[in-house]
Amino acid sequence: MERFSWPRLLRIRPVYRQLARLLFYANTEELIGTMKVFCGRANPTTGSVEWLEEDEHYDYHQEIARSSYADMLHDKDRNMKYYQGIRAAVSRVKDKGQKALVLDIGTGTGLLSMMAVTAGADFCYAIEIFKPMADAAVKIVEKNGFSDKIKIINKHSTEVTIGPDGDMPCRANILITELFDTELIGEGALPSYEHAHRHLVQENCEAVPHRATVYAQLVESRRMWSWNKLFPIRVQTSLGEQVIVPPLELERCPGAPSVYDIQLNQVSLTDFTVLSDVLPMFSVDFSKQVSSSAASHSRQFEPLASGQAQVVLSWWDIEMDPEGKIKCTMAPFWAHSDPEELQWRDHWMQCVYFLPEEEPVVQGSALCLVAHHDDYCVWYSLQRTSPEKDGRAHPARPVCDCQAHLLWNRPRFGEINDQNRTDQYVQALKTVLKPDGVCLCVSDGSLLSMLAHHLGAEQVFTIENSAASHRLMKKVSLLLGEPFFTTSLLPWHNLYFWYVRTAVDRHLAPGAVVMPQAASLHMMVVEFRDLWRIRSPCGDCEGFDVHIMDDMIKHALDFRESKEAEPHPLWEYPCCSRSVPQQILTFDFRQPVPLQPICAEGAIELRRPGRSHGAVLWMEYHLTPDSTVSTGLLKPAEDKGYCCWNPHCKQAVYFFNTTLDPRVPPGGPQTITYTVEFHPHTGDVTVDFTLSDALDRGC
Repeated sequence: MERFSWPRLLRIRPVYRQLARLLFYANTEELIGTMKVFCGRANPTTGSVEWLEEDEHYDYHQEIARSSYADMLHDKDRNMKYYQGIRAAVSRVKDKGQKALVLDIGTGTGLLSMMAVTAGADFCYAIEIFKPMADAAVKIVEKNGFSDKIKIINKHSTEVTIGPDGDMPCRANILITELFDTELIGEGALPSYEHAHRHLVQENCEAVPHRATVYAQLVESRRMWSWNKLFPIRVQTSLGEQVIVPPLELERCPGAPSVYDIQLNQVSLTDFTVLSDVLPMFSVDFSKQVSSSAASHSRQFEPLASGQAQVVLSWWDIEMDPEGKIKCTMAPFWAHSDPEELQWRDHWMQCVYFLPEEEPVVQGSALCLVAHHDDYCVWYSLQRTSPEKDGRAHPARPVCDCQAHLLWNRPRFGEINDQNRTDQYVQALKTVLKPDGVCLCVSDGSLLSMLAHHLGAEQVFTIENSAASHRLMKKVSLLLGEPFFTTSLLPWHNLYFWYVRTAVDRHLAPGAVVMPQAASLHMMVVEFRDLWRIRSPCGDCEGFDVHIMDDMIKHALDFRESKEAEPHPLWEYPCCSRSVPQQILTFDFRQPVPLQPICAEGAIELRRPGRSHGAVLWMEYHLTPDSTVSTGLLKPAEDKGYCCWNPHCKQAVYFFNTTLDPRVPPGGPQTITYTVEFHPHTGDVTVDFTLSDALDRGC
């Protein structure tokens, strides 16, 4: 066994990393007139810095277009439970002979405030910090005839004032909020509640929701643990099997404390072993003073089975009333009281947490699972005794000290740990490696260079910045790439490899081999089981007209950036194919990037009945003529059209406008024509679709 050199593997590309910190788009303060701004764009495909002239509300439109507002409005279970809880809270206040004065923090569309007024509230103060959303809420409230009973306040709740000249004349006696994320507290719910109770609402006020409870379940899962730690890598060489072991600093690293939120219902029960019952870890009573101070909550349990404790699965529920009769739960199917009534939602999912290190547990031998949280984050530890009994102080959040958890996201860990994928690269390398050749690897934090070395390559170099190519002193006989780059969002962003290959062209020896030798872009039309909801207009929501919100999202989607494809990990979002997969573009890495665009057009025949919600695009990399790695579809769709997607990659989704309207008949067009173009100057891929007789751009 051999431990690989971690610092060398994680060498940072100085220029490109700094650009990555721009998070793809970052506005400058330089205005053009009063309506335009310059946006600095770190192009993930070409690696260059671009300055684009954008509308001054460009960021607002991106936020709206990519928001979860539509998903929340389609969440029937959430909306019904809130409405029931609000009716009950207003009724309890009225029964006391008091006026019902409502404070709605994070009102969004104003939906919950309109529910409150309809339930009999005398007045609502609805707070919304995001100005475009606050403006929309004013229009929606007016459209529904509630302007005399609802005041929209465009402020952060901590800036709201009380008094004759303030935003509110007096404190409210009903507190309604929807400040929750998948982790419950990640959007700052605790500080917001803490401030509201101190300054904005009466003591012992009614609260909707009334209470939240966080649950956890300890499991052993090789698949999920592979999202957090590197496993030994096995390489079959001419000398036999060699095992490359991760460095000690990575094995000992506690990892990043950040939650990995996923659609846990798409994880098979065969992928993990349950080690504990579902444990209620802690609750928050929103009708009383809330604290945002750091805290720990322990629960003693006896393991249901012996094994390696690695992962904590977690979710929460909210009770809308003091009696707990009106409950909205995020529980996955195996822990749900009625799996048949499971509500799909994307704005609230489930949490995967990783223990700082895996620990052996013995069936029946008591342990304590401890949930720690500060004002925004939750993390877990496993202890032999209760922290309250041994007097230990609240621990600090774990911090990654190996750099790997900062460089790679969870799917990337899983991808590197995929032994089948590694074997495929090893087999391809064996066909192109020459012992006396010079090998150059271009990918971020890739193990390819080590694989090449173990397979007999004597001279292996890596570069993580094309600007460093001038320092190459030897002619390269083999140029390698997975390709993978940390700033890639869409499948074709990894074409950055092609641009680096072009930059080092003069350093390639005659007859040099490039692996992968080519790439191809593939497309398939699909019908989503649920994902279509995030882009579907709502119209009416619980009897309230929210067409203004639909129009606002549609307007935001008309902006350039929002017209582009969206990256989604489709293994979490089941869909059925309506067409066969089709190759629509090819990219020849054996040649430099061309100066002229690469264009194609064609038609896709829809062979299965159903709705055409959108087109999925992905890349396939042809390592050699006999070996191809797909970032999308892993095998042909089943007879019923069910798709199996690469779980380590995000695929690109173009949603079609027409079939997202629920009023459109499900039959839809039988043929979809497309034009696709690769723009070498920008590295962008644009696709236009024609559905039936009307032109609909994918957006």
